[in-house]
Amino acid sequence: MKKYIFLACISWLFIACEKKNKTDNILAKKEAATVNESDIVIEEIPEECYMRVNGKDTLFLKMSDNLGTITGTMNYKNFQKDSSSGDIVGIADGDTIRIDYNFAAEGTQSTREIWFLKKDGKLIEGIGEYDETGERFKNNSVKFTDGQILQPTDCKEFDRK
Repeated sequence: MKKYIFLACISWLFIACEKKNKTDNILAKKEAATVNESDIVIEEIPEECYMRVNGKDTLFLKMSDNLGTITGTMNYKNFQKDSSSGDIVGIADGDTIRIDYNFAAEGTQSTREIWFLKKDGKLIEGIGEYDETGERFKNNSVKFTDGQILQPTDCKEFDRK
């Protein structure tokens, strides 16, 4: 009989120790999964700025590329013509950037599709025929051979102007 009591005590002790180890493992995993707010690092998305000067007309473009999603602002400063300024949103697909330029000009809000080709650190504006709305290119018939070239510029210059 003592033998059975001894075996029962050993079994009970073994089961109790195993449960404690499982509990310790769960607590350790929970602590490992806990993230302190001070440990979170939010990286700022770098901005790129470009400028094109044609006589007394100037185009400023400031954009950020967040994993292929393009956002930013663009300003056309035209001499003796209406200027425009607004926000851009679009996508980057390889070296091609397609954006929608939502801008205010002559007291109205408009949207226009603009394409750029990124080459040698510069942006080449795409040229093509727009559809009847004047907002989108027809059949994606954009060519970059004769487009205006935007040079990289310091973003502080962009903010100042």
